[in-house]
Amino acid sequence: MANELKYGDQIHLQNGYNSWQGGYLDTNGHSAASGGKYNVSTANTPTRGKGTGTWEVISVSGKAVGQPVVSGDVIYLRNLYGGDGGYLDTNGHATADQKNAGAKYDVSTSQTRDRATGTGRWRIFAQASSPADQNVRFGDLVHLWNLYGDNGGFLETNGQSTATGAQYDLCTNAYFNRSSNVADWKMHKPTA
Repeated sequence: MANELKYGDQIHLQNGYNSWQGGYLDTNGHSAASGGKYNVSTANTPTRGKGTGTWEVISVSGKAVGQPVVSGDVIYLRNLYGGDGGYLDTNGHATADQKNAGAKYDVSTSQTRDRATGTGRWRIFAQASSPADQNVRFGDLVHLWNLYGDNGGFLETNGQSTATGAQYDLCTNAYFNRSSNVADWKMHKPTA
C-alpha cells in the first residue's frame, strides 16, 4: 500500500488540540537542558523554518528502511533542521503548571538517539487504520508514548509557548488525552 508509513519516511506531525489546530511538531531555539540540542514546541505550519517541522522515522529494533511501521513499534524521530536537528527526547521535568494537569517530562531534541535509557524512544500507537492489518498509515490518528523509565508519558501540547513563531509548548503526560485531544497526532507527507 502506498499510504503505509515506512521506516526512513519523512513526516510532519500535526497535533489534534482544538479540532486539529494544535500546530505541527517543530524545533525552535537552542535547548538549555543538559544534553539537549533544540527546544520543541508546535508551529502554525510544518515549514516554519527549513526542516524544523520535518521528522525522519527510524526503527529502534533495527527494521530496515522501507519496512512498514506497525502499531506498537518503538521508533526514534530525528528532526531534519540543518540536516540533523537531533532526536525527539524527554529531558527534565515538566513545569509546575503542566504537572498540575498530569504532566511528567519536558521535551526537546538530543544529539544522540538515547541521551539516557529510553529518553529518545517512542512507542507509536494508531487508533485504527484501513485496512486493519496493524500497519500505520499517513493520516491515521496516533499516540506517542515515551519509554524513559518504562513510563515516560504521552507526547502532548500543554500551554502556550513563548518561543518566537511557536504555538504550544510540549511535554509528556501520564494521561493519554487529558483534555481536548492534546495527545492526538496525525502524520502527513511533506510536500515537495
